[in-house]
Amino acid sequence: MSYVDEVLAKVQAKNAAEPEFLQAVEEVLESIRPVVDANEELYRKEAILERITEPDRQFKFRVSWVDDQGQVQVNTGYRVQFNNAIGPYKGGLRLHPSVYLGIIKFLGFEQIFKNSLTGLPIGGGKGGSDFDPKGKSDREVMAFCQSFMTELSKYIGADVDVPAGDIGTGAREIGYMFGQYKRITGLYEGVLTGKGLSYGGSLARTEATGYGLIYMTEELLKSHGQDMAGKTCVVSGSGNVAIYAIQKAQQLGAKVVTCSDSTGWVYDPEGIDVALLKEVKEVKRARLTEYAAARPSAQYHEGRGVWTIKCDVALPCATQNELLLDDVKTLVANGVTAVCEGANMPTTLDATKYLQENGVLFIPGKAANAGGVATSALEMSQNSERLSWTFEEVDSKLQQIMVNIYHNIDDAAKRYGKEGDYVAGANIAGFEKVVDAMLAQGVC
Repeated sequence: MSYVDEVLAKVQAKNAAEPEFLQAVEEVLESIRPVVDANEELYRKEAILERITEPDRQFKFRVSWVDDQGQVQVNTGYRVQFNNAIGPYKGGLRLHPSVYLGIIKFLGFEQIFKNSLTGLPIGGGKGGSDFDPKGKSDREVMAFCQSFMTELSKYIGADVDVPAGDIGTGAREIGYMFGQYKRITGLYEGVLTGKGLSYGGSLARTEATGYGLIYMTEELLKSHGQDMAGKTCVVSGSGNVAIYAIQKAQQLGAKVVTCSDSTGWVYDPEGIDVALLKEVKEVKRARLTEYAAARPSAQYHEGRGVWTIKCDVALPCATQNELLLDDVKTLVANGVTAVCEGANMPTTLDATKYLQENGVLFIPGKAANAGGVATSALEMSQNSERLSWTFEEVDSKLQQIMVNIYHNIDDAAKRYGKEGDYVAGANIAGFEKVVDAMLAQGVC
């Protein structure tokens, strides 16, 4: 049995109740098989695959807080510090009822390779809680965040582990967490990214993941003799990533005709009105029914359906495993050219395979949505230097990082005879850098 197969079997046996984590490990290990086969004796001796698939450490803790009725509520908090071979652990905090250890491990494992691809010195980690900020008052969110950070503060630091936002964790939540960290430790340091501009945040951080996704998509299309201008795009989601992906795509001349939330989706053949979408989602924190009510050209539909709309480019920007085999069959039948992931692992393994087999240009999230964490690392740099760069400076660095990532994953795929397989290219390019660092640092 090959080394890859041995480790896959061990991971599957050990983590049988964590399907998202197993999916992420299988995708990575299968695609780096040529690299491992070429170095099997060394990697086996050094237990590289066992070490890279086992977190350095993982924390699970109780989060008790008091709601507006005076009732004590209890949630579970998590932080998984996966691999710090190339820098401090870096990865977001997800606040969503679906959060459990397997979700956090899958996200942390993906983060190792995503962070490596940025070219910046950041390792992989992730955290969060099953707390749902939706429907909670600001005071309730603050109470939760302060309790969450009281425990989390024991394990993080500017040169140790630097969390950021994710689903459910925006500027409000980061602000409350940062205030509590400062209160507990007495330190004013860059321990969190995604901070407000008045206390160490970076310009362009809010836009970074969505903008970076489009910069990547644009470079992909350019490399295949195409352009974003004139393309029809469908986008899922209506959070931070989706909003700013829509904005940048339309700035580059594309027309984005869909967005979605957890209850339904909107089709707007005239193109999504970004200002209205921001008002509904960022200001009112409302459902997309309000977008449709205010926009005569928009049609609102309950449930799923974004992927039924004919398009040139599909951008899944909502959550994991939202793009299924039947969805991609519809996209392919409708002539889609490219699918680039704005969310973390939004496409199932069988759907990914179908897209690749049918000649669709496909870029995985660990490459396509790396703009967010890249700009978080730029925020860390600004905090360390006590500087603040202009929006244009940060945006320019972001665009160059995304262009570099595309060419690095393209080159890696070609080196191993997998031209056009950007999943393999992303995993190989990310893996090689981390493994070099692990081997250089000995058994640790």
